[in-house]
Amino acid sequence: MAQPNLADLDAFTAVARARSFRGAAAQRGVSASSLSEALRRLEADLGVRLLNRTTRSVTPTEAGERLLARLTPALADVGLALDEVNAFRDSPTGVLKLNVPGAVARIVFPDLIPRFLAAHPGVRAEITADDAFVDVLAAGYDAGARYDERLEKDMIAVPLAGPQRFVVVGSPAYFAAHGRPAHPRDVLAHACIRHRFTHGTSYAWEFEKDGEVIRVQPEGPLITNSGELELAACEAGVGLLATFEGFVAGSIAAGRLETVLDDWLPPFSGPYLYYPSRRHMPAPLRAFVDFVKAERAGR
Repeated sequence: MAQPNLADLDAFTAVARARSFRGAAAQRGVSASSLSEALRRLEADLGVRLLNRTTRSVTPTEAGERLLARLTPALADVGLALDEVNAFRDSPTGVLKLNVPGAVARIVFPDLIPRFLAAHPGVRAEITADDAFVDVLAAGYDAGARYDERLEKDMIAVPLAGPQRFVVVGSPAYFAAHGRPAHPRDVLAHACIRHRFTHGTSYAWEFEKDGEVIRVQPEGPLITNSGELELAACEAGVGLLATFEGFVAGSIAAGRLETVLDDWLPPFSGPYLYYPSRRHMPAPLRAFVDFVKAERAGR
């Protein structure tokens, strides 16, 4: 039996976990064909089939399941050993994989990430904007970002940004034609643009003033998961839009949109970077956590 190399073993674990060559390739930033070649080489070296492949699925064989169970902690230990050495470098190297909501990707990260990468040229960031509440660790990410009501209790959380707020906006032409709501329940009589998340749900519009909380489910001519389409439709006078203030700040400043019900929309806590409590952190993640903490301390 030929001695398999570590890279081929690592490729096997990626494919076996993802149950897909394409999925594993997307997570690793490599081609599916390179993973397929690594698996063919590994199976030839071992003389055992490790994966059952069909046109629709990839599943480990019994031998593959046993190998995966042994390799997973072993490769994790190898990664930790390399990260401990990496920590002694003046600037860490490696890949930082983050899963964040669209609001963080569009509002917080455009300013933060370029400066982090400039400070740490050896780090490559792979950032997925995703509004679904995935298990970031099971999906192969180092950390994620969420708002406090969605944080898991066994995670370490570090503030990424200061308070944010929602606003309700409409175009001057829309208000001229339909008037302005004076109370949250008045929006039920207006055409509204709704946002639908990738998991299929739409959020209620929530208002708060003097301890009173009002939630409404408005209707309207447009429901979409595209923030760009929502903004364009609102500026075109299709209806009212409730969204993060940061999404529409430029349109408000330019006079293309105007806010209403501001006294019913107080600020709320900004997003948090979250990651598991563990003794050893990947060096790129440690560098990012330290960078975020320093940024927040300097504000």
